[in-house]
Amino acid sequence: MTALQGVFPVLPTPFKADGAIDPDAMGPLVEFVVEAGADGVVYPGMASEVETLSPEERLRMVGIVGAALAGRLPLIVGASDADTARAAARAEEGRAVGARAAMIMAPNRCGSDIAAHIAYYAAVAAGTTLPIMLQNAPAPMGAGLSPEQVAEIVRGVPQIRFVKEETLPCGQHVSALLAAVGDRLDGVFGGAGARYLMDELARGAAGTMPAAEMTDVHVAIVRAHRAGDAATARRLYSRTLPLLMFQAVFRVRLTKAVLAARGLLSSRHARAAGPRFDAHDEAECAALIAEAADLFTHFPVRNRSNAAA
Repeated sequence: MTALQGVFPVLPTPFKADGAIDPDAMGPLVEFVVEAGADGVVYPGMASEVETLSPEERLRMVGIVGAALAGRLPLIVGASDADTARAAARAEEGRAVGARAAMIMAPNRCGSDIAAHIAYYAAVAAGTTLPIMLQNAPAPMGAGLSPEQVAEIVRGVPQIRFVKEETLPCGQHVSALLAAVGDRLDGVFGGAGARYLMDELARGAAGTMPAAEMTDVHVAIVRAHRAGDAATARRLYSRTLPLLMFQAVFRVRLTKAVLAARGLLSSRHARAAGPRFDAHDEAECAALIAEAADLFTHFPVRNRSNAAA
């Protein structure tokens, strides 16, 4: 298959103020990442609040993303599920709307039992023709596997063609995976919100899969790195870190605040568990967005109070 590389933002799921999914808001988000220069799209993932979506909601939104992309960028469909049949079915739902690969998290329930992980991925592979991306997320969401364990699983399941590495230290794990099974993979991507992007790129990562609120800036960083302009890449990377450190705490709530401030979401509603902003956090978030506003040239900050929550 054609190698996938570059910036693959994970799209958020837009919700209306009452908590219902907002299908009409997804199209503009797709257009934003396309116009921002993304190399592909991921949906749904943890940054999409996938754990809060019903099967019907998930299927509807995957279809909307596929239709909005219309083949302009490759889609990686998130298909994680502890049940192998459901994971395979989700992968096939993505394939039906044009997905090029299925991202499936190494399940926490398998722990460090590598034979169980191999059996899990082999069963999923038997139910879909899509190449698989093994997402190695830290516990408790994922299994938090070592590079040696991931390499053993990759060797055991040929349909695994990509890895998204999010277990710390991400950069070292990228290096170890490429050394161990780089010849068996079409790419190792970084995740973790792109907080370690420069280190991952320097170690040979195929790209990054952050949330979508700064897609244009992440594209500029990767393009500068590819062009050998380390100074520009590092300057832009450093500018993203204050917002990304806030995102490390508040997750999708920060993502949606930035997108709302840029006029790309009308509601910041989030279903996900986790910390919520208080009044001081709202003020700090507004200050961080204002400090980064000059980076957002295509969809400039319109509302520095971040829109109504």
